[in-house]
Amino acid sequence: MTAPTPRRALLAVALAAATAATLPGGRASAASGAPRTPAPASGAASGKSVDNRFWYAHAHWRAGFHQGTTAIGGARPGLEIKTPAGRTEYADPHTGRKSTWEYATWTSPVHASTVPATEAIASWNARTPAGTWIQTELRGTYTDGTATPWYVMGRWASGEGDIRRTSVDGQTDGRSTVWTDTLALDAPAAATGLRIKDWRLRLTLYRKPGALRGPTVWLAGAMASDVPDRFTVPASPPSGVAHELKVPRYSQETHAGQYPEYDNGGEAWCSPTSSQMIIEFWGRKPAAKSLAWVKKEYADPQVCHAARSTYDAAYKGCGNWPFNAAYAATYRQLAGVVTRLGSLADLETLVRAGIPAITSQSFRPEELTGAGYGTAGHLMTVIGFTAAGDVIANDPNSPSNPAVRRVYRRREFENNWLRTKRYNATGKVVSGTGGVCYLYGPIRPNAAQIQALRTVGVL
Repeated sequence: MTAPTPRRALLAVALAAATAATLPGGRASAASGAPRTPAPASGAASGKSVDNRFWYAHAHWRAGFHQGTTAIGGARPGLEIKTPAGRTEYADPHTGRKSTWEYATWTSPVHASTVPATEAIASWNARTPAGTWIQTELRGTYTDGTATPWYVMGRWASGEGDIRRTSVDGQTDGRSTVWTDTLALDAPAAATGLRIKDWRLRLTLYRKPGALRGPTVWLAGAMASDVPDRFTVPASPPSGVAHELKVPRYSQETHAGQYPEYDNGGEAWCSPTSSQMIIEFWGRKPAAKSLAWVKKEYADPQVCHAARSTYDAAYKGCGNWPFNAAYAATYRQLAGVVTRLGSLADLETLVRAGIPAITSQSFRPEELTGAGYGTAGHLMTVIGFTAAGDVIANDPNSPSNPAVRRVYRRREFENNWLRTKRYNATGKVVSGTGGVCYLYGPIRPNAAQIQALRTVGVL
């Protein structure tokens, strides 16, 4: 239930919508790549703390700068290799293997954020058959006009046969640093008021030399956020309407000690366990051949599969948030994203529309009545609300599958989830997660779901 190392990452991503007319983060960027109208001086001035921009429609992929890539149409538009731009050698730091790859790149238009930001995170949905992988990079412009380096936000493949899925450590320019999956300013509260005012994304698609096909990227983009530090957050009023979704229940503790090569075993698998619950809520499961490696005596082998499929070899854990979203999107017609919401009222809106959510929070044992544990970072699935507004959650940190369903007090849950500062058991001030939330769902949401996603600011 605890991440390998505590971290604060305030993430927001848009869920792909039914048609190109439903655009996360507003209108499509101009094909020229020129910045849009300058954003307000601060997120507080505009009343917003999160800005989203994602590319997923055919027109989106046609925009930007192509070096060997091409936009594809069809039921699920995407980006593919047309003619390789060149060849390169990649030495995998986790296996020691060196391999030669053909590659092509796509660079997005510049996106001027409506929220000059202290943090940014990239995310993607892609198909990577054997012999292929992708790299996602992000480059921001500071409010003083200078730029960050091209930061690698992830090297990703759905399998392990070619490269090890990995974040990249040690990336900094002295003013911003990449912490696993999050680009964060080193001193956002400093008197300089430095922020990231705009950014662009670069995708590099790799395939084995001479291959006819490469990977396909269906969705890619980033969020930018400027969320104030806070120990407490305002309470949101409950809707007064009880609603509960029938989400499968899986316990991570069922897998304690299993496959310790993936984040020291199942007792740390809160993120992939939660992800698997939501994937199966939407009617998807891994194929039998994908589970053949799991020992026959292990229950719920799909949870083991989810842990293996989300493992970050650099982070040495299964809690890389965009890796979990990317894993969900490997299932037929599913999109997986990470977002940041502002209240439990937002979550109620989503649940009433039939969209469960995975929330990230940290707390001492006495701060969440009925949990029976404390954590520096834990994922659980919000599946409903009582008439009084209390949270109905599938908490994977439970002794058995039937025990996973819990009811937690609204005010405790909301504050634990949304705050960015807290006191740990020794009285030290440490970070909180600030409203992090995973959303997985169909690539064509229904009308009620689109309206709910717009209402909470995700679309």
